[in-house]
Amino acid sequence: MLSLSPLPSAISEIFAQTSTSRQLTLADRYGLLAVLLSDSLTEEERIYIDRLLYALRKGRLEVVDDLSAMQ
Repeated sequence: MLSLSPLPSAISEIFAQTSTSRQLTLADRYGLLAVLLSDSLTEEERIYIDRLLYALRKGRLEVVDDLSAMQ
């Protein structure tokens, strides 16, 4: 069975990176998955995820299949 364990401050890093690039990458999505499956979501992380989902709904973020937004 695959075990996912999020890196410390993973959500804040994803939030900062997506705020700059306006892209949610494959690696970002796996990072979000790891945090959500870890069952240790803090209130701050939940707020960041809510803001990311809101930005996706409003079309402010683009979902891309790239591993990184860095070119």
